[in-house]
Amino acid sequence: MKIYYLMKKELIEILRQKQMIFMVIVSPVFQLLIFGYIATTDVKNLPVEIINISNSRYSQEIINRIEKSPLFIIKKITSRYESPIKNMKEGKIKAAILFRDSFDRKRNPSGFPDIQILMDGVDSNSSLIAAGYFNGIINDFLLTEFDKKGISVAVKGKSLLRYNPELKSINYMGPAIVAMLLTVIALFLTSSSIVREKEQQTIDTLLISRLKPVEIYLGKALPMLFVGLLDMFLGVTLVVLWFKIPIKGSIFQLLIASIIYLTAILSIALLISTFTNSQQEAMFFAWFSMITFILLSGLYTPVENIPWGLRWITKINPLQYLMKIIREIFLKGNGMKFFYKDIFSLIIIGSITISFSLFIFKKTVSK
Repeated sequence: MKIYYLMKKELIEILRQKQMIFMVIVSPVFQLLIFGYIATTDVKNLPVEIINISNSRYSQEIINRIEKSPLFIIKKITSRYESPIKNMKEGKIKAAILFRDSFDRKRNPSGFPDIQILMDGVDSNSSLIAAGYFNGIINDFLLTEFDKKGISVAVKGKSLLRYNPELKSINYMGPAIVAMLLTVIALFLTSSSIVREKEQQTIDTLLISRLKPVEIYLGKALPMLFVGLLDMFLGVTLVVLWFKIPIKGSIFQLLIASIIYLTAILSIALLISTFTNSQQEAMFFAWFSMITFILLSGLYTPVENIPWGLRWITKINPLQYLMKIIREIFLKGNGMKFFYKDIFSLIIIGSITISFSLFIFKKTVSK
């Protein structure tokens, strides 16, 4: 019963501050909409220059296919050779395609032009994706021409895409952004809870109310757990209804994973709140922890890309496990048997952090 009143106090503390309501409800929705559109690896509207010295039927057909693609914007087409390097250096174009007649007619009796693709490699990821699109258009054209001429190709590669056949990056990034925003809200709100009592000099009131340290922790953590679950519900609803990302797995299992994750991340936030003396300090440590968690979570780049000597750090990052779980549930429809190890890791992280923060808190209040 005593915990109930402490929880009620925490909820009133949140609800009476308009900026807190904005941060809890409006801000996550707004940020998810923004990140959902800009945090994408899809290549769109890539400015391209085409230099068609060949002027053959084949080069013209390939150019027509590129023009019809919504991925590229043709800035310039010329039949005279002009170095595209200047335009690329000035940022006017990101790619240039050069068509010219083959110098070796014996090896190329069909008269297909030689094709050179020049890419701006400043953004290496976009350049690789765009180059893959160009090669796909060219290869598809060549296979079509071979079929028309009755030429059989010894080996034909055919890709079969599972789980995200349209290769929409929002399907991959959307659920992960929900996990990221959940982390931000939980860390920032909870990390200032106990230290706020210190600043307002009400921590002594809590201690003489016969509340045990565990009860104080539960009274502080449970309201934030409810807030976190509310944000998770809003985020999942938004990515499903607005971004049309289907959830193939069990919502109930996602709820269980979210509760376990929130327990782990709230224990870290409470640890920050325990050993800091002001809300400014708590915000700084929460911000530093948030940046570290996000960079090492696999949000933008796979965890496997991290050097082997530093990869052990990701093992103590709870966000990394939620990223994997939420993507497994959304994209693959996998159940608990596929990510029970990640759940177990979150339980271990939460248990160790709670035990340590309780030890620090008891030591602090006993002084």
